[in-house]
Amino acid sequence: MPHFPVNHPARPLYRVLSGLIGVYILVFGVWGVAETIGDPLFARSSTWALGLRTNLAFSLASVIFGIVLIIGASRRSNLGHYMNLTAGVVFLVTSILMMSVLQTEANFLNFSMSTVVVSMLFGLILLGTGLYDKVGPPESAEAELEHRKHPVADVHRR
Repeated sequence: MPHFPVNHPARPLYRVLSGLIGVYILVFGVWGVAETIGDPLFARSSTWALGLRTNLAFSLASVIFGIVLIIGASRRSNLGHYMNLTAGVVFLVTSILMMSVLQTEANFLNFSMSTVVVSMLFGLILLGTGLYDKVGPPESAEAELEHRKHPVADVHRR
């Protein structure tokens, strides 16, 4: 069974990181929609927004993802934990899939290699923030702290 740290002391930093990624993605999406409005949904043009190539479909998806990430970062519950884990996996899988079709007609989101790299970085950061963003009762936090101070004593109790 995986172990997710509960009430990690750096939770505020991780929430800020995921919120900043959400803001960037939202601004990118809005900018991309403004640049690609009137184009076909899955156009393969050379439209760029904030250093990443985009089309209308990718820009609209970015607006939705940006809003979801900002909502997850603003909550103090485990909602952000699950949202970041899910978004991290989605970003990583999407970047790998789009990299595999980069030079083909199947590149329906109009990715470039820079978009793939940024998507992978965002996926890794969101996955990392999701791993350390779990909230629990104060008793769980005390048990975590005790385990960090005396890890050998915890092993002998099992």
